[in-house]
Parts: sequence; structure tokens; C-alpha cells
Amino acid sequence: MKSLFDNVSRQCSKAVTQSYSTSFSIATKLLAPSIRQDIYNIYGFVRFVDEIVDTFHDYDKAYLLDKFEADLYEAIDQKISLNPILNAFQETVHKYNIQPALYKAFLKSMRLDLHKSVYLSDEEYKEYIYGSADVVGLMCLKVFVKGDEKKYTDLKYDAMKLGSAFQKVNFLRDLKADYEELSRSYFPNANIEQLDEETKQQIIDEIEADFKQALHGIAKLPVEAKLGVYTAYIYYSKLLHKLKKTPSLEIRKKRIRVPDYQKAGLLCRSYISYRLKLI
Repeated sequence: MKSLFDNVSRQCSKAVTQSYSTSFSIATKLLAPSIRQDIYNIYGFVRFVDEIVDTFHDYDKAYLLDKFEADLYEAIDQKISLNPILNAFQETVHKYNIQPALYKAFLKSMRLDLHKSVYLSDEEYKEYIYGSADVVGLMCLKVFVKGDEKKYTDLKYDAMKLGSAFQKVNFLRDLKADYEELSRSYFPNANIEQLDEETKQQIIDEIEADFKQALHGIAKLPVEAKLGVYTAYIYYSKLLHKLKKTPSLEIRKKRIRVPDYQKAGLLCRSYISYRLKLI
């Protein structure tokens, strides 16, 4: 029975989420059961693409990405794939009418990581972030509003800002690994080898503006999604605060983290805010 295979596919997407991201997994668990699995399905898809371009150094990345993309389109067309991650993702695509422009933009940005290492202009930088992060937020938003196009349109801009903020925090946190291991520099006009405080502050100011705008949208999310998204917002805000307090040259030398005990505290904080209707 295909229903059994579909269930196995969903479990694979959930396992990918839990294995690759503790913080995202926690936030997803706080979503209502009615939408939780579809967020796992989206995460499984984007994580596998990201793994192809970021970690499979001993393999032909371009070939793997081409094959994965072709398999994706076939899965969506046929409504089935023997790749369980794609089988789960196509289910969510059809369920919420996720438009091809969104996952195509994501694949376009990920493909840039195969050959592009430096972003020299704001235009290039923003285009990459749109494809690598904003559209992921928009795919999730499709699930959060359960296909309601009016709500989707109303919250679209804020969802993109949240995606941008998350991605920029990741860029700043992963500065060392991106530059030394992958030879990538995403921030335009930034000297990564000698990141100064002024440049770091400019980046943080930009992220804080994104977070401020995104919070307006979080407050208007359906109840099924609000606590999970707000928890992710609180976690990334804490991470940004730690980066803000860390000297710029130290960020260049090591990856800044939020310890597990602090994550537990942030979870309590977000839950209390949610229960008291402060968001």
C-alpha cells in the first residue's frame, strides 16, 4: 500500500530534521500536529539540497544536484518518488499549492554555491538570500496559513524578512567555516580576513531591522504556527545577541553557539510569552 510508503517517507523527513538541527526540530515540535509534518517535509527537501552543495566534496556535486532537481520535477509531476524525501515534499507541494517559482528560486541559489564564492554587490547578495532563505519562509507560510491566499499575501513580506534574518545570522555565525572550508564570502564589501567592528555592526543593524519587521508578522500568524515560529525567532535573536557581544575577530576564529541550557530557558520564555498573549 502506498500509504505505508508515504508514512515511511514522512518519517524520513522528520528524522532528517531531528538529525541536522536541534533548534529547528524543537521549534517544529511546537507547531500544531496538523501542520508539523509538512514543515518536516519542507526541511528535509531543503536540507538535502544544502548538503549536496556544502558537504559532498568527494563527489560530483553538479551531477548530484542535477539529478536531485530532475527527480524533484518528476516526483511533483507523478505525485510519487522512490526518494522518500522527495516523496514527502511533493505531498506538501500539492497539498498547499506551493508554486514552482519558490522551489526553483531555492535551487537557483543553491546552484550558485557550486561555483560562486564572493558576492560583490547588494543586488547579488539580496538575490541569493531571496532564493536560499526567503522562499523557504514562504513555503512554510503556505503551510502555516493552510493555503489561505489572503493571509499568505498579508504575511508574505514579514515571512521573507524572517527568512532573511535567519540566513544572515547563519552567515555571521558560520563566517569561519564558509570562508576557510568553502571559500565563500556572502557579505558584500566586507573584508572577512579582518572583519572590523564597524562592518560587523552594520551587518547586525541590518539583521535587527529584519527581525523587527518579522515580529509584526509572527504576531499575526495562525495559532497553530505562532508558538513554533516565535520560538525560532527567540533562539535566533539570542544567537544574534551573542554575536553582537563577541569581538569581530573572535567571530572570524570560531563558531558562536547558544548552549543547550540557554535553549531550554529560551523555550520557557517563548512559551510564557505565548500563553500570556504577549505575541
